[in-house]
Amino acid sequence: MSADDKAIALARAAARAADRALGVDQVALDVSGQLPLTDVFLLVTGRNERQVSAIAREIEDALLLEGAKPVRREGRADGRWVLLDFSDIVVHIFHEEERTYYQLERLWRDAPVVDLELPEHPAAP
Repeated sequence: MSADDKAIALARAAARAADRALGVDQVALDVSGQLPLTDVFLLVTGRNERQVSAIAREIEDALLLEGAKPVRREGRADGRWVLLDFSDIVVHIFHEEERTYYQLERLWRDAPVVDLELPEHPAAP
């Protein structure tokens, strides 16, 4: 089983929104085969608490335009790990320290990676 087209489209829209808010290290994992509750986990990193919150707002606004409303939000007050559950996708926006500590990619390493089709950015000097 693999993620449906709607979930992949939402993940890509969320990734573009995170990219606009300067989110980094974006990875989308197709967890549909392992988890009956959602199809895709999108992982994004922000460099500080304000940026994590800004990324969350940008994603939420973008997905509302796509017709997707979050069924649950957690962690926005702290800005360290924000979880946005849109049912078809779950977005995890981490402060870089939390991303390193929890290593969700390692926990879900058997899940296929979804191509987010993001533009390439030049490397920082």
